[in-house]
Amino acid sequence: MSERIAIFPASFDPVTNGHADVIERVCKLGVFDQLVVVIGVNPSKDTRFTIEERIEMLEEVIAPYPEATIDGFSGLIVHYAQMVGACSIIRGLREISDFEWEFKMARMNQQIAPEIDTLFMVANQKYAHISSTLVMEVVEMGQGKLSEDKLLEMVPPSVVKFFKRKYNIE
Repeated sequence: MSERIAIFPASFDPVTNGHADVIERVCKLGVFDQLVVVIGVNPSKDTRFTIEERIEMLEEVIAPYPEATIDGFSGLIVHYAQMVGACSIIRGLREISDFEWEFKMARMNQQIAPEIDTLFMVANQKYAHISSTLVMEVVEMGQGKLSEDKLLEMVPPSVVKFFKRKYNIE
């Protein structure tokens, strides 16, 4: 029997508690032999953290899950899925607008690679409002005045360490 591989792609700029929750829930399902957390590299998108920093942030998040690994990829994620022999692409949904976009993307991926399924994970209610973009706006506009406790409600401890260094947060 062949190994069942799923991929969970996102920019992870930075990784949020919502991302961490999806990783944990997918691993706990026990359906996949391997989960590859794929940092999508889009050359036309400005990022705040390097791919190396995002890998470092994610390493702590995936540490409890031996079946999880991290990789980076630039290009169509469905091509990456084919390249690693994945049977599923995992996508998180926070709200209806996410579903509309993700549904179109899943259909396009299905047309390109019908052997790969897209599985949607509905966000945990306590993380449904959190996005990497919104977190960065709050951190950058908060001018270092956010407490560590407030940050930990949005992002894992590994990310808070980066915020403290980059934005002089106490």
